[in-house]
Amino acid sequence: MEKEAEKTSSVPQTAASLVKKSSALSLLTLVSRVLGLLREMTKASFLGTTALSDAFSVAFLLPNLFRRLFAEGSIAVAFIPTYKEHLLENNREKTREFLSCIFTFLTFFVTLMVVAGILVAPFLVRLFGVQEYNETVFLTRVMFPFLGFISLAALFQGVLNSLHIFTPSGLAPILLNIITILSTYFLSRYTANPARAMSIGVLVGGFLSMAIQLPFVIKQGQSFFFTSLKRAISNPGTQKVLRLISPTIIGMAAYQINDLVSTALGGRAGEGVVSSLQYSLRLQELILGVFAVSIGTVLLPSLAEYAKSSQWEAYNKRLLSSINIITLITIPITFFALAQGQSLIRLLFQSRSFDETSVQLTLSAFTFHMLGMFFIALNRILAPAFYAQSDTKSPTIAGIISMIVNIILAAVLVGPMRGAGIALALSLASAVNTFLLLVFLRKNPNITLDSSSVPIYVLKIIIIAGLAVIPIHYLSPTIEAFFANKGRFISYGIPLGINLFVFLFIGIALLVVSRDRYLNSLVNMFKKRGR
Repeated sequence: MEKEAEKTSSVPQTAASLVKKSSALSLLTLVSRVLGLLREMTKASFLGTTALSDAFSVAFLLPNLFRRLFAEGSIAVAFIPTYKEHLLENNREKTREFLSCIFTFLTFFVTLMVVAGILVAPFLVRLFGVQEYNETVFLTRVMFPFLGFISLAALFQGVLNSLHIFTPSGLAPILLNIITILSTYFLSRYTANPARAMSIGVLVGGFLSMAIQLPFVIKQGQSFFFTSLKRAISNPGTQKVLRLISPTIIGMAAYQINDLVSTALGGRAGEGVVSSLQYSLRLQELILGVFAVSIGTVLLPSLAEYAKSSQWEAYNKRLLSSINIITLITIPITFFALAQGQSLIRLLFQSRSFDETSVQLTLSAFTFHMLGMFFIALNRILAPAFYAQSDTKSPTIAGIISMIVNIILAAVLVGPMRGAGIALALSLASAVNTFLLLVFLRKNPNITLDSSSVPIYVLKIIIIAGLAVIPIHYLSPTIEAFFANKGRFISYGIPLGINLFVFLFIGIALLVVSRDRYLNSLVNMFKKRGR
């Protein structure tokens, strides 16, 4: 009985430990995502869903595409596990040499990419069929150096995260969003259009995202230097990173092709479709960034340590806790967002350039994007389980298959559903990706997750969220009618707040009654902090 009690109690402790480690990063990420939302609200106010807004969206997409391909994804997949190995060896000179070689190689490579991107911008932009072709080319060239800054920022983040330091990497996107917002408001009067002012903000913000992390890296004694390119490439650590990256680049390329195809299809589906998809995705990423990305960021170094030291029991408990915590968070949010999507979009975006057409375009995309949020969040938790063991092939295969599914579905659905069809295709493809990752996970003998506990917990949270959302369905018309025609923030903000309170009250009450162990771990953590 004692052993069983210990076994039962270890799960909440594991969950509490995970949440505690990710809570500081989650707070900073929350600030960042709120500022990101304010950035999108600023964009909505100045650009709406006009052709100029589509121009900015496409121009910003292009450097972001290569950023995800060669920077953030590669750092998470290949650099952190390899760097962790060097740290565990405790050979400072060897670690310094490896870091210097990676820094040199990355700087050289992304500089080439930036120059190439600026030169071929006219050919890249032509693929998207945007109306403001010349302006899109100009904006792309202005923002392409952002790729270089943000790639080095990702490297510095990888160093700090490997040392279990997460605060500086949480501050970086905050700076990016603040500078972009301020630039739009204060430089628009001096530029040809607000999109150019916003582009300048993105460029400056990218530089500061890199610069703010460098002092923290140096403070930790992780110094580095420029070396010859030949020396950088021949370093065994660099070669291992490149071997790990190779299949990952294929998988990440598949993911980016999804974005390219979706954007190209959206650009040809009518004015404003590309922008409405971007506004919808920003809302979704506000939630994903706060929870899934934060937990995933903290999860990878921990899993890498457990894998390298063969602590598979701790590895499995940490992974199971992560999956269930994501379930507890994302499923209720999905139910509430689907019920209150229109009010949320009107509250956040409706303004001078964001009219009724913009609201309906964004709402149609948002509804179908939210259907896939749970799967996207789960993918960001499952992928580190493979990366921590230096297994990049399994997520790559899953990514390629889901890419094919997404492209086929998007091409079929964009005709009858426009932007909503593209959003639905992404959600369905994300579900396919989740299914494949779980199948691959079960084939790994070291990973022994309880195959029945996760589906049962998912079903439980679906039932609780469904029960909690029913009163909102009947209360909303009355509450909204009472506050109607009193200004945007009162007419939509107060009813949204009341509905959220009712939803949370009922949901938490049901979790308490069901003695949810993951809720208890969260409550206990906050109690300890309050003492």
